[in-house]
Order: sequence, then structure tokens, then C-alpha cells
Amino acid sequence: SLTENKILVAQHPLLIVDNKTATLICNYTYNGTGKEFRASLHKGANSAVEVCFISWNTSKIISNLNKESNCQVIHDKDKVIFNLWNMSASQTDIYFCKIEAMYPPPYVCNEKSNGTVIHVKETHIETQEPQSTISLWIMVAMTGILASYSVLITAVFVNYWQKSKKNMFHQNDYMNMTPRHPPYQKKKGYPSYAPTRDYTAYRS
Repeated sequence: SLTENKILVAQHPLLIVDNKTATLICNYTYNGTGKEFRASLHKGANSAVEVCFISWNTSKIISNLNKESNCQVIHDKDKVIFNLWNMSASQTDIYFCKIEAMYPPPYVCNEKSNGTVIHVKETHIETQEPQSTISLWIMVAMTGILASYSVLITAVFVNYWQKSKKNMFHQNDYMNMTPRHPPYQKKKGYPSYAPTRDYTAYRS
């Protein structure tokens, strides 16, 4: 049974954060006569660090945003909602809700609950993908350049080889001016070349 002037708090035991945003709901019950209240969120096994808080009474609400934790607090009837955003893996910790009845006396505070472990997953840097894509494109471009260079060198070498071969052909292309007898004359014992005529024998 609920005792007069006692605050009971219930929290979810675990929250896993994938998108850097967490919503921690602290449900509480109170049967006292308090009119001014304060709710705060603490982290650490000893609740040593206060993340953010909210104060309210019958006429106004006062809240405090801790810039380091990016926290916003909403009070709604019998629950307090803590919205945390832009969280990093280093903020993984156990978080405790604290509800206080500030005025009128007597002052009442909830007993320490079991808390909520908020586990913030490590997010992968998105710039890694473009960097690997850029590296891939650089490799493809370098491969293309090397292939083009190889083709160019091969073409120059082939062209040079063809020109050298043509020059060698022209240098070896000459006409043998030595007169030769027909093949049938060789069988008759004639020499393979025509002897020089002696024109002095015909002179008178």
C-alpha cells in the first residue's frame, strides 16, 4: 500500500540508443500534499552527475537544459520525460530519476531506484564510404592511365620497328649487274659470266 508523503519511481531497466536519441520516462506516484516539485536526471553509479532537471508548481514550470548532455524535460501528470539527443558512446551509463516534493513541508524524496542503463551504440562515420569510393575511382583512373600509356608505348615501338625494317629493306635492295648466261649454257661448259670482248682482233 502507498504510504502518505512517499514518492515511488519506476524506470525501464535498459535503453539501447541507435540514432543518438533516447527518451527516458520516469513514472512516479505520490500521495502527499506537496504543491511544488522538482524532478532531475542523474547519471553514474553514485548519481554524482546531474544531467538536467525540471521544477513545477500549480502555476508555472521551470526547466534547465544542460548543453553538454542536450537534455529536454517534460512533465506530464504522473510522469517525467527526459529527452536526450546527440548522444555519443562515451555517455553510456546508468541513469537515475529523482523526484522531490519541495513545498510545503515536509520535504519528500523518492528512494533510489534501480536506474536505467542507457547503452549508446558506436556510430560508423559516413565519410568512410565516400573516401573508399574516391580511392576506388583513383585506382580505376590510374589503371586507365597506365593502360593508355602501355598502348601508346607499344604503338610507338611497332611504328619504329616497321620503319627500321623498311630502311633495312631499301639498303639491301640492289640490282646484280653481272651478266649471266641462261641455265642451258652452263651444261655446255660455259663460264657463269660473259668474258670481255677483245675488239683489237677486228682492227685492220
